[in-house]
Amino acid sequence: MKIAIMQPYFLPYIGYFQLINAVEKFVVYDNIEYSKKGWINRNRYLQNNKDYFFTIPIKKNSDYSHIVDLKISESYKREKILNRFYNAYQKAPYFRQTFPILEKIISYSSESLFHYILYSINKICNILEIKTEIIVSSNIDIDHNLKSEKKIIEICKKLNSKTYLNSSGGIKIYSKEYFKKFNIDLIFLESLLLRYSQFNNEKFVPCLSIVDVLMFNSVDTIKLNLNKNLEFK
Repeated sequence: MKIAIMQPYFLPYIGYFQLINAVEKFVVYDNIEYSKKGWINRNRYLQNNKDYFFTIPIKKNSDYSHIVDLKISESYKREKILNRFYNAYQKAPYFRQTFPILEKIISYSSESLFHYILYSINKICNILEIKTEIIVSSNIDIDHNLKSEKKIIEICKKLNSKTYLNSSGGIKIYSKEYFKKFNIDLIFLESLLLRYSQFNNEKFVPCLSIVDVLMFNSVDTIKLNLNKNLEFK
């Protein structure tokens, strides 16, 4: 059985969903430290042919807080971010199909950053008919004080997985030889550049949020591309 383990990301790029689609079980970390410089509560969208960030502001907390402990700030104006998406994409070919999905995701009433993001991941997976089982890491009976690859290996063992898929960004971090000592095959998945028409842009802006992909492509086209433009290493 193949599994993948990742932090929760808010409306991430298509590669995140390709990784989910490539495995039988996908573990979402809720009990690891939040990184301010990461992509957990922010991503990029297209506006006026350029990329801009959208962000979920969070309440001030310890720099060492687990993701599950973080709360969404009262300054997060759901209608404001929806208006930004509306103004940016109202003339996109699949706006009418996509905007109601965003309304449900953005309007979801949770103060928990983790559960708010988890809802969005499940919602997009449902739209794309991704059948992978999604598991919250803290629900797995292991020693959660373990770090890095030791924690990953214990999760693999607990879920009876002999194959662990990681995004290609992990090539510099994890060793295939180390995982092999525990009879686990480590495979890196690289999502190759998916190109599509973005209005009349002469220069394609790559790796934007799944929002951008949904606005310019039919769901059927995206579903087909979940298994394409991939390289296993």
